[in-house]
Amino acid sequence: MKHSIGSYPRVHVQDDGRQVVSQAGSVLLVETVRKTGLDQAVSTALAPWRKPRAVHDPGKVLLDVAVAVALGGDCLADVAMLRAEPAVFGSVASDPTVSRLIDALAASGEKALQAIRSARSEVRDRVWSLAGGNAPDADRQVTVDLDGVLVVAHSDKQDAAATWKKTYGHHPLTAFVDHGPGGTGEPVAALLRPGNAGSNTAADHITTTQLALAQLPKKYRRGRQTLIRTDSAGGTHEFVSWLARRGRWLSYSVGMTVTEAIHEHVLEIPASAWTAAVETNGEVRDGAWVAELTSSLLDGWPKGMRLIVRKERPHPGAQLRITDADGMRITSFATNTPHRPIAELELRHRLRARAEDRIRAARSTGLRNLPLHHTAQNRVWLEIVQIALDLLAWMPMLALTGRARLWEPRRLRLRLFTTAAQLVTTGRRRILRLARHWPWTGEISAALERLALLPNPG
Repeated sequence: MKHSIGSYPRVHVQDDGRQVVSQAGSVLLVETVRKTGLDQAVSTALAPWRKPRAVHDPGKVLLDVAVAVALGGDCLADVAMLRAEPAVFGSVASDPTVSRLIDALAASGEKALQAIRSARSEVRDRVWSLAGGNAPDADRQVTVDLDGVLVVAHSDKQDAAATWKKTYGHHPLTAFVDHGPGGTGEPVAALLRPGNAGSNTAADHITTTQLALAQLPKKYRRGRQTLIRTDSAGGTHEFVSWLARRGRWLSYSVGMTVTEAIHEHVLEIPASAWTAAVETNGEVRDGAWVAELTSSLLDGWPKGMRLIVRKERPHPGAQLRITDADGMRITSFATNTPHRPIAELELRHRLRARAEDRIRAARSTGLRNLPLHHTAQNRVWLEIVQIALDLLAWMPMLALTGRARLWEPRRLRLRLFTTAAQLVTTGRRRILRLARHWPWTGEISAALERLALLPNPG
């Protein structure tokens, strides 16, 4: 009787396999590009950068890099994994061609960035229309979360500087549209800043919000149906006044720093004025209460602003701050939403924490580092990262159902995109035969069927 040695079966490897496609599940991204019309929009936008007699279309080159980033790449050279599968991705430009395009776009500065952003905005409008009830504006409300992210630099890149966390790199300010509990989120702005950029710089928050609003369908670029959420970095007079300015009328929910004045008023709030905080399921949140401050603290702030404070028992081992009171962690935020219970508003603001999930997804999708040296080049790279994140948000929104819609990029790659397949050519048709034993083959097939039912772009 023979006994196997080791934990894994032993296999013999040969390098003469034919008609085998790796990363076959990434056809989901290719079909998403086709059905949303992203390829046409980007190609049209970048037409001015196509040189006479050029073989490769600049829009296709940029999208190839974005797809490579969506599949886990973190530099321009990772487009090679698409070049190895022409049956799925078509003709892919060489590394020098890709680099020359990035340099040309970087040299054009804001003109090239605006062209790419306009194409993304145009396609986003179509995607939300195709998504129907799964779209982030299904309830006629759009929530945009602003948050900063530190990107560490391992070399002396342009504008890299010491950060407030004692690291070295850049400090981009990002904005994401929240898809709610049934989905993930999609990027709508990324402002590249030096590592020493301030967290509560009002000018940067205004610029990022302008970029984010330009990405939304026109009816959401002003008005109460658009909610801007930030942490305490956005709690400045200048930024809040800009949001509430006449003619803009945006809704906001911004964190506020607990100042000494706020701290003194919190100590004077009677016990009867505190309301129990709630969870997403409507149940009372244990050990947390909220109250509204209506005193001279609001003098000088925009009309209609409400200041809400929250106290909660800290987690075991948490260190209290000087602004905390009676052993309770004190936080506050401001909003201009009227006629709604403060517990409901506090829950809405607390859900801003989903932005951390979006940042984690961005770090695993090209934002772990900025691979290029010059700031102008890295601004183009940020646009590529956003296109990749758009695809990773749009594909589940249009094609996946249930818990699969909540999968983050790493899980999408491991379960769907890395699926192997056999390429079969019959007549003029090319057929990918997905591995039958793969547990998520059915998920891929069903998703492709849903995409096929969508109308083609005009």
